[in-house]
Amino acid sequence: MPNAAAPSSDPSTPSSTSALQARNLGLLVAAQALGGASPPIIISLGGLVGQQLSSNPTATTLPVSIYQLGLALSTLPAAWLMQRLGRRWAYVLGAVLGVVSGIVAAQGIAQSDFFTFCLGTALAGFYAACVQSYRFAAADAVAEAHLQAKAISRIMVGGLIAAIIGPQVVIWTRDALPATPFAGSFYSQAALAALALPVVLLLRLPAPKKLAATGTARPLAQIAATPQFIAAAAAGVVSYGLMAFLMTAAPMAMVGCGHSVGEAALGIQWHVLAMFGPSFFTGRLIGRFGKRKITALGLVMIAASGLLAMAGEDLPQFWGSLILLGVGWNFGFIGATAMLTECYTPAERTKVQALNDFLVFGTVAVASFGSGQLLHSVGWNGINLGMQPLVVLVLVVMVWQGRKMNSSLR
Repeated sequence: MPNAAAPSSDPSTPSSTSALQARNLGLLVAAQALGGASPPIIISLGGLVGQQLSSNPTATTLPVSIYQLGLALSTLPAAWLMQRLGRRWAYVLGAVLGVVSGIVAAQGIAQSDFFTFCLGTALAGFYAACVQSYRFAAADAVAEAHLQAKAISRIMVGGLIAAIIGPQVVIWTRDALPATPFAGSFYSQAALAALALPVVLLLRLPAPKKLAATGTARPLAQIAATPQFIAAAAAGVVSYGLMAFLMTAAPMAMVGCGHSVGEAALGIQWHVLAMFGPSFFTGRLIGRFGKRKITALGLVMIAASGLLAMAGEDLPQFWGSLILLGVGWNFGFIGATAMLTECYTPAERTKVQALNDFLVFGTVAVASFGSGQLLHSVGWNGINLGMQPLVVLVLVVMVWQGRKMNSSLR
């Protein structure tokens, strides 16, 4: 006589589906924690290694800028691979390139070869493009649309862990090889990517064919012209672009105002913790108040961080503005990502997500190249004043999009 209490092995049953979703989300959090630890290593050491290897003072931040550019340029080919091979195998390739990038960068340091080091940071950009798409994989992994914001927020908790792992790796390993300072940190970057390999191999995400909707997908240009996409992409671009720009410029501004390098580093540490710490509850806030309200709140907080920065040049103003900027980025970027999920059908998701990330991280790359020069030209107060109209413009776009949606429902 069959045992009626035996659990079903059918993956389509609700209990099996829920268990698979929880398993995939847990793996994505772990992958985010390991993969997200690479950028802090590259960003914190790239300029120092550039000073060590380059005879041209204007090229010292080039390795970091090339990393950001590599990330932006990799979003589209990474999305193509995800569409053809599935997310899991694209993520495996990303982690493999993460291993290679760390080894190449470390070899560049060992050989005192600036070009080789820059090649290593550029290769890390593809891995970073895969890591950035984990949040979309989390949204795809849950069946219920109302749970997508919580899933995205949960993945960002992995970013909080990464924000702790990355700087600690730098502290522990930067002098591990005395003959080649900083090379140990980049070998450690490779090791973290190697640890991520078995994690992404365990993923069991929906296959591309199962995600495809019936019918023909709309052209990308048509989707990009919709009010929903314009508002979501604009919010994501401004949230991430301004955060990256100000985060890059802040340490230079603090040192320029007479504060120590250690005080500047502490300010950045608090900023990074503020970026990811709210992820424990951002999804719940979005579920209660809605995607647009939380996104708008994040943008307002980013603008407020600029106003606080202009209030003075003491540590409380610098640190307070960086903390406010981090929380504003969390609300704005997670909210914008959740807004983007409304813009496409399952058949369209990969190309729309890729376009969004190309716009976001292309902006970050441009900001990385120009932050130092603009700080020198207009000063810290000028940068914070100049960002205010951008925030206002995006808020206006969001109001316009909201009215368009309301009028279409009448």
